[in-house]
Amino acid sequence: MHNQKKAYLYGLLTVFFWSTVASAFKLSLKYLDYLQLLLYSSTVSILVLTGILLLQGKGRRLFSCSRRAYLRSLMLGFLNPFLYYTVLFKAYDLLPAQEAQPLNYTWAITLTLLSIPLLNQRIGVKDIVAVFVSYSGVLVISTHGHLLSFRFSNPVGAALALGSTVIWALYWIYNTKDDRDPVVGLLLNFVFGLPWVVAACLVFSTLWISNIRGLLGAVYVGIFEMGITFVLWLSALKLSENTAKVGNLIFMSPFLSLVFIHYLVGEDILPSTFVGLMLIVAGLIIQQLSVGRR
Repeated sequence: MHNQKKAYLYGLLTVFFWSTVASAFKLSLKYLDYLQLLLYSSTVSILVLTGILLLQGKGRRLFSCSRRAYLRSLMLGFLNPFLYYTVLFKAYDLLPAQEAQPLNYTWAITLTLLSIPLLNQRIGVKDIVAVFVSYSGVLVISTHGHLLSFRFSNPVGAALALGSTVIWALYWIYNTKDDRDPVVGLLLNFVFGLPWVVAACLVFSTLWISNIRGLLGAVYVGIFEMGITFVLWLSALKLSENTAKVGNLIFMSPFLSLVFIHYLVGEDILPSTFVGLMLIVAGLIIQQLSVGRR
């Protein structure tokens, strides 16, 4: 198979799996609390990523990092998986999936804003327009279209969903300084983040689960949100003749996700959700055009 065709295949598989995880979050949270979901899904992710590294013959790289690299993983592991998914899963616990998913999708806009003070990057006119358009979509979704009343359907849930984008953006900003193999770095971050998750479960929840469906949901999340899709996406970008050819596929994900949310979770998709998501994606496209011309 031609490399570009493989790139599209891997990219489409990634988009498909990422489109299902919002539904998987919501369904799993019926049987697990948000900390239990994080504990079991991140454990599965560690097993999956370890298996991938062993198949790639890179297992020894886990033990050949510098002390500074391990300390970096300790810090990054606190951000992701521990803090990021704790906040995100709690947001999904409080919000309908059709609201939490698009709000979390604004992380790229948050990344642009945080890059100004943290990476000394300049913001252009198109970036400002992108921020305005995307966050107007956030308002439409969070208020169910009642913009004049300015009443959020769930202020705490919306704040957590948007807060997760800050954590995710910080994680990727600090991750830019990591020169390790991406899979090695991600696995070590999850390994060093796991003790934080276990401690939170022991203090605020319990390690024991009573429903096998919750465990199956956590396994699915661990494989397709935190594990294999990361490797598939990296492979797609690496094989593609132009990263934009594959990168643009990601804009399909939030819309396809609404389909799964409707049919699997049973939520009636509100017109305001669709309109708000269109605005968020429009802002992301404007931002991408701005980046492409720098």
